Formats: sequence, C-alpha cells, structure tokens
Amino acid sequence: MVSEAFAMASNGAAEQGGRSPYEGLIMLVLMFGIFYFLLIRPQQKRSKAQKKLIEAIKAGDQVVTAGGIHGKIVAVEDSIVTLEIATGIRIRINRGSVVATKQD
Repeated sequence: MVSEAFAMASNGAAEQGGRSPYEGLIMLVLMFGIFYFLLIRPQQKRSKAQKKLIEAIKAGDQVVTAGGIHGKIVAVEDSIVTLEIATGIRIRINRGSVVATKQD
C-alpha cells in the first residue's frame, strides 16, 4: 500500500510536464507589470496634471468645476476660490473643485 502511494506521488509530479518552479513567480511579476503600465502609471500622471492645474490657477482664468459650473476666477485665497458665474453673481468654492480651464 505504501509503495502505491509513493508511485502515485511521483506520477503526479511527472504530469506537470517539467514546468519551472519559478513559472508562478514570473507570471505574478508579469501581471504586476501589466497593472502598473495600464492602471497605476496613467493615474499618477493624471494626478500630477490636476495638482499642477490647481496650483497654477489665478484671477482671470476661465474654469470648469467638478460640478460642471463654468465661470471666471475673481479671487484666489489659500484653499478658496471666488468664481463669477454671471455678471455680479459670485460663488466661493474649494480650490480642489476646479477640474479644467476653458479655452476661449
């Protein structure tokens, strides 16, 4: 009975087809590389661009907020931006709410 168990165990190892023990590790590294170049790296680029945009806004810029409000920046404080959305109508928003600048 014990010899049959050893025979079965060695037969199972032979059925692997001589695969490398590092094959699983190589596949894991390959999958991480794919995720990095398709998901992580583009997100980092977008994040850097958004941060650069927020730091560069100044009075007079035409912007679009995260809520879809279009307007002209009247004043910029530390973390608050005053936005004129119509003649004489001004709102205060967080600086991080600005998502894009408009091109006239």
